[in-house]
Amino acid sequence: MVDEAVVRELIAAVPAGCTWMLPVPAADGSVADFRIAATSDQIRDIFGRGTQRVDGLLGELYPSLPGSPLWSMYLRVMESGTPERMDEFRYAETRSGIVAESRFEISASRVLGGILVWWQRVDEHQRRLEHTEILGSLGWTEYDLASGRTDWSPGMFRIFGVDPARDPLSRLEQARLMLPEDRGIAETAWQTLDSGAGSDVTARFRVGDRVRHLRILSDVARDAAGAPVKIYAVVQDVSARVESRTEIESLSDRLRTREMTALAEHRLAGQLQNLIQPVPSEPLALAGLEVLVSYLPAESTTKVGGDWYHAQTLPDGLVALAIGDVAGHGLEAASGMAHLRFALVAWLSIGIRDPGELLGHMNRLCLQLGITGTALIAFYDPRTRELPWARAGHPPPLLSRAGRVGELERPAGLLLGAEPETVFPVSRAGLEPDDLVLFFTDGLVERRGLPEGRFAEVREHLAASAVGMLHTPSPDDDTCTLAIRVS
Repeated sequence: MVDEAVVRELIAAVPAGCTWMLPVPAADGSVADFRIAATSDQIRDIFGRGTQRVDGLLGELYPSLPGSPLWSMYLRVMESGTPERMDEFRYAETRSGIVAESRFEISASRVLGGILVWWQRVDEHQRRLEHTEILGSLGWTEYDLASGRTDWSPGMFRIFGVDPARDPLSRLEQARLMLPEDRGIAETAWQTLDSGAGSDVTARFRVGDRVRHLRILSDVARDAAGAPVKIYAVVQDVSARVESRTEIESLSDRLRTREMTALAEHRLAGQLQNLIQPVPSEPLALAGLEVLVSYLPAESTTKVGGDWYHAQTLPDGLVALAIGDVAGHGLEAASGMAHLRFALVAWLSIGIRDPGELLGHMNRLCLQLGITGTALIAFYDPRTRELPWARAGHPPPLLSRAGRVGELERPAGLLLGAEPETVFPVSRAGLEPDDLVLFFTDGLVERRGLPEGRFAEVREHLAASAVGMLHTPSPDDDTCTLAIRVS
């Protein structure tokens, strides 16, 4: 009589998948089911159960098992006493939270009136290996130096685009896929292995219609005498990483080239601006006015703009004052600025003295050139101290008088180059001795992160008649100012 308690205690301690089952007879003497009499508690089933399955019926614990090939194998072993083995038994499960299909290696022998089953779950190990290979673009290979046999993991077939149903590529076939320029790398790897060290190289292989960058880490297994017998290697497809790094390096080169081009353009634009409208170091003495000109380039080397000015005593005694800003940065803006300023000088030379008419001519020129911009033109009459002026989208001048600062009355005026037929109304201001009037471009008052700009600061400085304190460059745009004081 078998002592089930003793067998149960022994098998519970076995560190492997081991179960002893006793047949449950049907009324006709056939096997109706199997009762689990003992089982290992070290290796659990797919539901995480160990010895708690003891005395449970196999058909109830695993409802899909009766009638399966494994069930038939158990019945044959029970009847014949001949051990059998099943290399891959697939157990399907529809319960949520459980892997839908699990694979096992199972062997069964008739022992002590029942069946002793040894089982090993193989799907988890294989699944982990396969997922690791897929996620890491990995594969492993083993080459037997004595037999010349090569074994590949599934990842190697994917990397080399080979049908898994066929044999792995031979070493000669692999060598043919390597780019000729990289074959010296293979020689280096062999020399490294001969020296007893592991090898880590990256070489290019032509696989199908594309070139793959493969990192190969290899080592040698030796016999007791130290002679090499096998080569083990892990191969990783690092093409995406190499291509990404190459693209980043290319982008960096393009950015450096663009920066150098922008810097050169900045310098050229600055030189052009200085040639066209040199900034006087001392105040200009014009008829009835003292004029201080200031021009500050943007802090950013890539944002040289199209700011311009003009201040001139005309042959008829009037003083022409103008300021403007062509949209954009760099050479295009500097070129547009040159066209407008030279055109203004030409129109003044033929006697045009109406600010609105001059802006109309400028507007048509901007349309022809395909540019936009702002401008303000004024004429000062030293005899009457009257200042007629007009604007095209430009900020109005600021007037400081007796410690109080405010804008001159703002006439309408659309941006230059926006509409073909635009009228620019003229406004007139009467000035008094010691009045300070500031013409400026928007770089003076516009600051990123300051919603109201610098109007309050500019007014405060004007009130103190401290024009020199206005000379703070904008980070984003050039700044041009004309500060005029009535004599």
